[in-house]
Amino acid sequence: MSKRVYIMSAVANTFENVKAVILSAHKNTTSTDKVSFYNSWAENYDQDVAVLDYRAPTLAANCISSHFSGDREGAVVLDVACGTGLVATQLKKLGFGKFVGVDGSKAMLELARQSGLYQDSKQIMLGEEPLPIQWVDSFDVVVIVGGLSFGHVPPAVVRDLCKSTKPGGYICMTTRSNQDNLEYKGFLDSELRQMENEGLWTCVEVTEVENWERAVSEHEDGYISGAVYLYKKL
Repeated sequence: MSKRVYIMSAVANTFENVKAVILSAHKNTTSTDKVSFYNSWAENYDQDVAVLDYRAPTLAANCISSHFSGDREGAVVLDVACGTGLVATQLKKLGFGKFVGVDGSKAMLELARQSGLYQDSKQIMLGEEPLPIQWVDSFDVVVIVGGLSFGHVPPAVVRDLCKSTKPGGYICMTTRSNQDNLEYKGFLDSELRQMENEGLWTCVEVTEVENWERAVSEHEDGYISGAVYLYKKL
């Protein structure tokens, strides 16, 4: 009995440590501060998000997989805000083989490169720098997981993602639905609908997920919710 209590206590302590790390990031208001935070977090990132039961990379990969009917090994995936490569790792398991990574953090990108999953990678500050013009209409799949949230990437960046996708290609995006991110999600939903009204893409699927990840804000407990969006470029 005492052994079980000890294990639960150890897990709780680990979660509290991760929570403290993430809450410290919320105090970083400038893009330079954000990048510095992610550079310092890179080494422990994978193990920390595992503690949070962070499911977004798997959920996004499964969503793409359920609708993509082309040649997976030959398809080129643009992984935006790729971090250490969690999304590419999941997509690789599902048969996708070619990845280009984009992130604002040099340290995150270096770990992504070391994974051996990416054929190319580029450091870009999303929202401040556009994606390269030569990438227009270039990718079979464009995915962004974790970047679309308050204090990170502005909702308007989804237009760049759409531009970089081949006609008929897929754009997969995720965001959190918790209280701290509701205003951002509202702006994002509005932008996605506006682009559909403009005839840029069509909505394939929107999935609301209740148990997205463990809550880390100071006024939430348990798990927060999130959403996976999949659009097809026209």
